[in-house]
Amino acid sequence: MATRDQTTLGGTGLSTLEAAAVGLLALTGVFHLYAGVVEGAPPVLLAGLGFFGGVGLYLWGWRRRLLTAAAIPFTAVQILLWYVVKAGNFTAVGYADKLTQAVAIVALVALLVRR
Repeated sequence: MATRDQTTLGGTGLSTLEAAAVGLLALTGVFHLYAGVVEGAPPVLLAGLGFFGGVGLYLWGWRRRLLTAAAIPFTAVQILLWYVVKAGNFTAVGYADKLTQAVAIVALVALLVRR
């Protein structure tokens, strides 16, 4: 019988927690691409590409612990920048993205602690 740390999701080689973190970060990448295109905001679009780049490297297996540690401040900064830049002009997509990011940060911290 596999222990919880050895459990993988659908044969991907990722634990359930890793798969959740990857999914959340990919989702926030989608939110950023959408907002970057709709709002015509290249920095937001670039942040979305950054999320996808990190997810791609993680899935490839490149320095997963480093990527996990780097994703925490990268994601947290997105929340702070959104709050400052939007300053009262918040949208439903923005709220959904920030909720996704907050849950992703919790998952990332759990991944770091677990290892």
